[in-house]
Amino acid sequence: MAEVFRLLHNPEDYESGKWTVMRYANITGWGKCLPPAVLTNQDLTQIMDTSDEWISTRTGIKERRITHVKYSELAALAGKRALAAAGLEATDIDMIILATAAPDNMIPNGASAVQHQLGATNAAVFDLNAACTGFVYGLSLATAMVRSGSVDRVMVIGVDGIPYYLDWTLRDVSVLFGDAAGAVIVEPSEAESGLLADKLGCDGDARDILMACDSGAVRERFGPVDGLFEINFEGQEIFKRAVRGMGFAMNTVLDKLSLKPEDVDLVIPHQANIRIIETLAKRLNAPMDKVMVNIEKYGNTSAATVPVALCEALEQGRIKPGDNVLAAAFGAGLTWGAFLVKWGDRVEPLGTCDDELPPCDKTALEILQPWVDGCRRAAGE
Repeated sequence: MAEVFRLLHNPEDYESGKWTVMRYANITGWGKCLPPAVLTNQDLTQIMDTSDEWISTRTGIKERRITHVKYSELAALAGKRALAAAGLEATDIDMIILATAAPDNMIPNGASAVQHQLGATNAAVFDLNAACTGFVYGLSLATAMVRSGSVDRVMVIGVDGIPYYLDWTLRDVSVLFGDAAGAVIVEPSEAESGLLADKLGCDGDARDILMACDSGAVRERFGPVDGLFEINFEGQEIFKRAVRGMGFAMNTVLDKLSLKPEDVDLVIPHQANIRIIETLAKRLNAPMDKVMVNIEKYGNTSAATVPVALCEALEQGRIKPGDNVLAAAFGAGLTWGAFLVKWGDRVEPLGTCDDELPPCDKTALEILQPWVDGCRRAAGE
């Protein structure tokens, strides 16, 4: 497989028969941040017409987290934990890619807030919005930049706050999402490791089926329902397109590397719906014991699902040195993508971070209550 990644750096190399191996982009650090406030399915029955059975049988979700701090704070703590795992200081980072659809501010970008909180003064920063596929896109970009020699160390963070956009009087969409952040550090390596192949795509012609319709510059600035977003979520069509998009991307990645499904040691799918996950596993002929699933604890955390699941897979000893890890995601846009990572020689963190989020003195329902009240007022209740 290594022959795929050989390049001629100098014309003289061709004459002399010498080849230089292009450097790889290994994942050396990882970290996650889950806010402490837990919102259970039973909690949701207090603010909408639903039940634990209705939610869990359709989605596989039992609970999710709601943040009491800014999303940049979740991202920064995940980043600190990734730095500790890699044995690095914040000033060692050359670039921060923040994959998010919910930055603290649109101007300036959310990544600059993360840089400031980390003290990563040497890092260039930018936000990347590919919705739930954001981390997949971000790791692909970070890998390309490290392997090209443009930068040496990149932090990729997936963080999202989809609960911010939701109408908490409606059950079909609001029961699905939660808050979280996950981060990795990518560094150059001579050994074959890191992201070896990927496939990214977008079905822009169907973008309307999954959309916060008035969440950008098209929003009427002084409209009558200021504070309430119109969410379009066509569940059955999203299900079909998610399975098709992620399935195509994963198979394309395997074809690029001449691998078979049985060569994959662990599959990390986007944690959107247990039925989607199970359908993908069947199409890939992957037994569920080779599929990472944590949706029951966190729900759909959008761009954070893949990095959080990756961190937990490492914590649980489900990834070993040299393992082939196949990940995929699907999100609004409609974006989709997959990558295969050949894990490096280290699965234990070099260090730990003792920092924690500020204490939370409210329940998840208490945090949500102002949004619930606002949604009810907008609905005329």
